[in-house]
Amino acid sequence: MNTIHLPRYEEGRSLARAFYQLPDIFQLDMEMLQNRWVCAGHVSDIPDAGDFMTAELGVESAIVARGGDGVVRAMANVCRHRGSRICTVARGHAPVLTCPYHAWTYHLDGRLRHAREMGERFDAAAHGLKALPVAVIGGLVFVSFGDRPPGLERAREALLGMTGHFGWEQAKVAVRKRYSVRANWKLVLENYHECYHCGPAHPEFAQLHVLARPGGRRIGAADVEAWGAAPDGQETVRVMHSPMADGTQSGSRTGASLAPLMGRAAYDGGCVFAELGFLSAFLAYPDYGVIYRFLPTSVLETEMEVLWIVDAGAQEGRDYDPEALCWLWDITSLADKQIIERNQLGVLSRAYRPGPFSKMEPATRQYVERYVNEIGALAG
Repeated sequence: MNTIHLPRYEEGRSLARAFYQLPDIFQLDMEMLQNRWVCAGHVSDIPDAGDFMTAELGVESAIVARGGDGVVRAMANVCRHRGSRICTVARGHAPVLTCPYHAWTYHLDGRLRHAREMGERFDAAAHGLKALPVAVIGGLVFVSFGDRPPGLERAREALLGMTGHFGWEQAKVAVRKRYSVRANWKLVLENYHECYHCGPAHPEFAQLHVLARPGGRRIGAADVEAWGAAPDGQETVRVMHSPMADGTQSGSRTGASLAPLMGRAAYDGGCVFAELGFLSAFLAYPDYGVIYRFLPTSVLETEMEVLWIVDAGAQEGRDYDPEALCWLWDITSLADKQIIERNQLGVLSRAYRPGPFSKMEPATRQYVERYVNEIGALAG
C-alpha cells in the first residue's frame, strides 16, 4: 500500500498545486493509469499477420501484433532474457519478434522461438513474453498494463453504438500527428473536458459547434454517461451526441463534407464525442473520425497523438485532401497546447489557488472528482 500524503481537495474547485508538480504524485498517477485501459491505435495499422504496433505509457511498452491465426494479441515489450526492448519502432511487420540485444526470437503470440547458447536445462516454454490484456472494439485497439484492469462490458456496448453507426471498423488512418505539451497530464485532460474556453480560444471550432455556446451541451436519449465518482469495477465511458451549427455537415473550414460518408452515417447536423478511461477520446463526424491518445511522459510533459480516420475505401487525392481533413483539429490542438502550457506556468506559481468550476465545466469537475477518488484509494 502506498502512503503518499495528498493535499485536501475542496469540492467544486480545481486541484491543489501539488497535484500538478510533485514527482511522488505523478508516480502514483502512473500506477493508476497503467492499470486502466488506454487506446493503442486503430486496427487498420495491423491488418495482416505479422503486422505490429507499439503502445507506450510511461516506462511501460506493449507490442500489439496480429498472429498467423488472425488474432490480435498484446505483449510486454520486454525481452525475457535481460529485459531489453524488442520492438523499437511505432509500427512494422515481421514474421517473428527478435530482440536486437542478444537475438532471442519470439513467435507473434509471445512464445519463445529460439534462444542461443542457453544449455540443455533451459526451459523455453517458461520464457515467453508477458501477455497483456487487449481488446478490439469497433476498430479501436485498447491495452492495459495491469493484470486485472476494469471490466469493459459497459464501455464496449457504448462504444459499439458509435463505432458501428460511423463504420469505424471499416476505416483507415489517413493522417497522424503528435503534439508535445509542457504540462501535467491532468491539466491537458481537464482542458479537453470543458468548452468554457472554446469561444475565446477556438473561434474555428466555436463557429461550427453548438457545444462552444452556453447551454450547448445536450444529452440525447441514446447517450451514455458512465463516469461516476466512485469506482465500480467497470471502465468509465462517455458517449455524447452534439449538434453543430445550422448548415454544417462536418468539421471543416466551410462546414462542408471532406470525405465519403462512413458506415450508416448521414449529414444530420451533428457529431458524437466519446471517451474511455482517463486517456482516450474520440470524435465522429459523418465523413471522418478523430482519435486522441493522451500520453503522460513526466510530471510536466504530456504527448498527444491524434489520428484522423476515413472510410477504408477512400483514396487520398481523389476522395479527401489530408491537409483539409486535419485542419480543424490540428489548429485546435496547437491552440490547446499554448493555453495549457500557460495554464501550467500559472499553476506553478505560489500565487495559484484552486478556482471554482463554472456552469460550462461540469465534465471537468466530474473528471477531477473521479481522479481524486481513484488516486486517494491508491495513496492509502
